[in-house]
Amino acid sequence: MRNPVGGHVPVAGGLATTGLTYAREIGAEAVQVFVANPRGWATPTGNPAQDERFRAECAAEGVAAYVHAPYLINFGSHTEATAERSVDSLRHSLRRARAIGALGVVVHTGSATGGRPRAEALAQVRARLLPLLDELTHDDDPFVLLESTAGQGSSLCSRTWDFGPYFEALDAHPRLGVCLDTCHVFAAGHDLTGEHGMRRTLDLLVETVGEGRLKLIHANDSKDVAGAHKDRHANIGAGHIGEEPFRELMRHPATEGVPLVIETPGGKEGHAGDVERLKKLRERGQSSGPSPGSSW
Repeated sequence: MRNPVGGHVPVAGGLATTGLTYAREIGAEAVQVFVANPRGWATPTGNPAQDERFRAECAAEGVAAYVHAPYLINFGSHTEATAERSVDSLRHSLRRARAIGALGVVVHTGSATGGRPRAEALAQVRARLLPLLDELTHDDDPFVLLESTAGQGSSLCSRTWDFGPYFEALDAHPRLGVCLDTCHVFAAGHDLTGEHGMRRTLDLLVETVGEGRLKLIHANDSKDVAGAHKDRHANIGAGHIGEEPFRELMRHPATEGVPLVIETPGGKEGHAGDVERLKKLRERGQSSGPSPGSSW
């Protein structure tokens, strides 16, 4: 499939029992889940029966699964306790991801706190994160998918070219990939609207990290204008990005086979509507052929 479309699903009550039921109800072809409290440091063991059922049913139905790591993780933090807990938290997400058959773990790229220079923060990212990447030695281990921010504060990665120093700090590890959030990159200053705005942004990303590194897309419209540095998601077509850039996204060579996961408002009804909207845009994009003029 050119671009499986799905959503982040709730899992309280069981990964398979709750999560996959919700996924089916919104028509998801891909899912993203939390395996721990996204706003805490706890590392729960999970339910082996639910893990196996989730893994088996995703495989049987051809549903690509991803894990989103907790929001508190920041490998650039000047606080030792935060840096240490970030290692434990991401290691937990990676292990749980492997247990449930997830293809990747999304982690925010963090910020340089305490007024420290970016170079110093990136050196700490290397010291803390590279060993975790080196632990991923099994064929079924997930990728670590870096998600840039909307550019608030001292963010280490918000514009497409910021992925360059981040990848360099991690030796462009083979288990390293990118999760591109359309709302975040728009809020950071990449105007995805207008003629070929999305295409140019994706071209820049490929020029920065290389082909094949884009593994997942968070498909979210934005409640705020480009460059606002505000992370406020809107339903597809109801924000300042609009529908057309998403159609262009699904025509670009870099997104071939890359799943789109929504993180939009509106509950189950809103999510089902966004999934259906993206599927229709996918059909329109396929009928008009590949995006012309890409630079690679």
